[in-house]
Amino acid sequence: MVQMPLIDDRLPVGVDVGINTLATLSDGTKYENRRPLKVYLRKLRRAGRMLSRKTRFSSNWHKARKRLACIHYRISCIREDSHHKASTSIVRKASAIGIETLNVRGMLKNKKLAKHIADAALSRFLTMIKYKAERRGIPVTEATMFFASSKTCSSCGHKKTELDLSERTYHCGECGFTCDRDVNAAINLCPS
Repeated sequence: MVQMPLIDDRLPVGVDVGINTLATLSDGTKYENRRPLKVYLRKLRRAGRMLSRKTRFSSNWHKARKRLACIHYRISCIREDSHHKASTSIVRKASAIGIETLNVRGMLKNKKLAKHIADAALSRFLTMIKYKAERRGIPVTEATMFFASSKTCSSCGHKKTELDLSERTYHCGECGFTCDRDVNAAINLCPS
């Protein structure tokens, strides 16, 4: 019996993480951010109010505390499940991975985005990609913290000085290149 050599069709992949989409790859693949905290926030607030109304250390207080803990646990499980599925899928399809270095502590100081950034748990997601890639022997390249992957044109390399968060499509003024902003950033992060 003659065995045919396996053809490795895996390519280098750049991964841009964000709040709206958990991860955007350089080939255009997007992974949804399920936002479990946003979904369960109403139940969480109600359970917290119910706990605060109970007499401390009574049997009803213990029951209410258990209900609140169950909601927190469910949110954590949903987040971890989506992170594991996305990171495994990314690592399976890549021969090399390029990721960005995030200053999550600094990002959490933004009061308007802090809850959403904490809900996405981007640092944990990037850690999962790193250790899963290490297990498979796939090299991971981390861009420097101040590398402007979103502002740089992936076609000609021209760097914009200003780029608002509301601009979801990247338009290059030099070469006329137009692309989705996240895909452009992922292409810039892709190891060559």
